[in-house]
Amino acid sequence: MRWVDFKDSVKRFWSEYKHQTSGMFGLIFLILLLVLGIAAPYLTSPDIPKQWQTGEAWIVNPKNAPPSWENAFSDKKLADQVVYTIHNMKVVEGKNGSYKVYTLTFTYNMRYDVPPKDIVITGLKSNASRPQDNPLVSVYVERPKEEGVKVNSFLLLPDTQLPTKGVLQLSYLKDVKTLLFYWLSENGVVQLPMNPPAGLPIDVKLMMINQQIQLDSKLYGYYQSMDPMKVLFGAITENGKIRTLDQVINDPKPLKGTYHFKIIIKAPENINVDLSNFEVAMVGRTFGLLGTDQYGRPIAVGLLWGIRVAIAIGLAVSISSVAIGILIGVTSAYLGGWADELIQRITEFFMTLPVLPMLILLSLYFGGRITLKQLVFILVLFGWMGTTKVARSMALQIKEQTYIEAARALGASTGRIVFKHIVPQLLPYAFASIALSVPGAILSEAGLSFLGLTSNNMITWGQMLNAAQQNGATLNGYWWQVIPPGLAIAFVGLIFVLIGVSLDTVLNPKLKRA
Repeated sequence: MRWVDFKDSVKRFWSEYKHQTSGMFGLIFLILLLVLGIAAPYLTSPDIPKQWQTGEAWIVNPKNAPPSWENAFSDKKLADQVVYTIHNMKVVEGKNGSYKVYTLTFTYNMRYDVPPKDIVITGLKSNASRPQDNPLVSVYVERPKEEGVKVNSFLLLPDTQLPTKGVLQLSYLKDVKTLLFYWLSENGVVQLPMNPPAGLPIDVKLMMINQQIQLDSKLYGYYQSMDPMKVLFGAITENGKIRTLDQVINDPKPLKGTYHFKIIIKAPENINVDLSNFEVAMVGRTFGLLGTDQYGRPIAVGLLWGIRVAIAIGLAVSISSVAIGILIGVTSAYLGGWADELIQRITEFFMTLPVLPMLILLSLYFGGRITLKQLVFILVLFGWMGTTKVARSMALQIKEQTYIEAARALGASTGRIVFKHIVPQLLPYAFASIALSVPGAILSEAGLSFLGLTSNNMITWGQMLNAAQQNGATLNGYWWQVIPPGLAIAFVGLIFVLIGVSLDTVLNPKLKRA
């Protein structure tokens, strides 16, 4: 075919295809998905596939948090995720004896009915070679003024050695709970048997308070059940009167307003401190566009990266299956005789195999965690038979045409007749079949991923559904972990069905003569 003829064929095809409304919708959405899939590393981070498998990468994110927009439909507003970087803080560098001191201050606007889950400090790095040389971190907080409250500013976290991993989760620190309990006693919410005398070192004071709490079973029960963040961001007065300890802990009321935080970092003079990646996260109870899973991984990020795998597997499997199916079907029809019988019996044998159990067995054979290439190979292995049957029936009609007899009479080889005169006549069917085969390939991949048989090195929607199932998402009402991946699979399948049906309408139903 000459280039001019090919160009004219494309123009005729496009002039017909663009009048297919459903096909145009499918094409537009497919282009959008391709752009999003290609842009995923730039919209998020190139390291997301590696980070997806480690919980440490998502430590500042809330677990099982619903989407932020869910607040618009709820009377009780949940705290959203807020992350403060070094650029959002006022930093003052000083010196105290043989220590370098960094003072970082910022404000947090607490405007929610349910406060943050946690305060996480991360990204603080130093060149300390020994854990005991790591910087010391302390946190002070000043709450909004509350009538009847004597002490609004207090120490929330005493000097604490930065852990090796460089992460401090305040809600999990015993000293934070103890200091909150002491602050409640200073304001008359709870009566300790003996308040520590003023001027005592903080570690001695903490030890005294802990001993008193542990000796009183009632106080210890409240201490154990206390949510530090609900106490920190909660009101301790009601109508000008101090609330009881039971009310503060078991029936917390939010104290809305501006909270002032001061973080002090101390390090020996010979230790260099890097604050460039320093962050303080007010861990929300809602997160982003589509919430998070049980590991704190954003569902929206998983959906975005899943596009790449879904389309790659769908197209690779469908193109390979259709190409192999057409080649085998045409060869079978042209050769005829015993070769045709043998090929058809082999095809029918593959068609009788139970596909899902065979896929599972082959997945286990490959080690139980199959890679992308192995997955494509397995799906192609069981995906070519239907195309072979259709291609054979079409090729049987074509090979009886006069121009095929003429090519034989002129001495054309079998390969030339098959690839020059028969296969081109099947291209319209092939294009439509490729588009219509993609949803099946994506569903097969999703099924294997849902069963936990695909590699952890890639992010797939099936793996997201597998994680949701392990988390009991449907039983616990975590709809955002189930519905988005399920809809994504259905949506991509619909896109290719719309394109495939439109291609079939334009290129078929009748075969074209060469």
